[in-house]
Amino acid sequence: MKKIAFLLFALFAVLSFSQVKWMTLEQAMAAQQEKPKKIFIDFYADWCGPCKIMDKNTYAHQEIANFLNENYYAVKFDAEGKESVTVFGRIFSNPEFSSGKKRNSMHDFTKFMNVNSVPSIVFLNEQSMPITNINGFLTAKELDPYLRIISSDEYKKF
Repeated sequence: MKKIAFLLFALFAVLSFSQVKWMTLEQAMAAQQEKPKKIFIDFYADWCGPCKIMDKNTYAHQEIANFLNENYYAVKFDAEGKESVTVFGRIFSNPEFSSGKKRNSMHDFTKFMNVNSVPSIVFLNEQSMPITNINGFLTAKELDPYLRIISSDEYKKF
């Protein structure tokens, strides 16, 4: 019985460490003021199949989740959502949002960040300035080099 309890505890510990600690955009901006880190924004939509696969596989990958949690403030942003967000001294919304529609208009913040499709990722530096956008589905193996190159500022050498 003790062995089973220990194994369950160990499994829970491993699983809890392999989850990305997602936050809202406002939370990430506030955290960045306290402790500067780059921001990783995952733009998704509820209807997006590849987005769901990335959630299930890419972001659930232990090394990816741990690396994101240690080196970035990770944000999930609904590219077609209805919630207003206040960042960069502006209020962004989705005035054409319509409940009940499977697909909606793009959120103003999504447009502001030059995101035209989902899934898309935007990296912001420690001053909240855009570094780059990556469009499309990525496996953990494909995402990993981007995370490492951007977190270490290696991208500045290119």
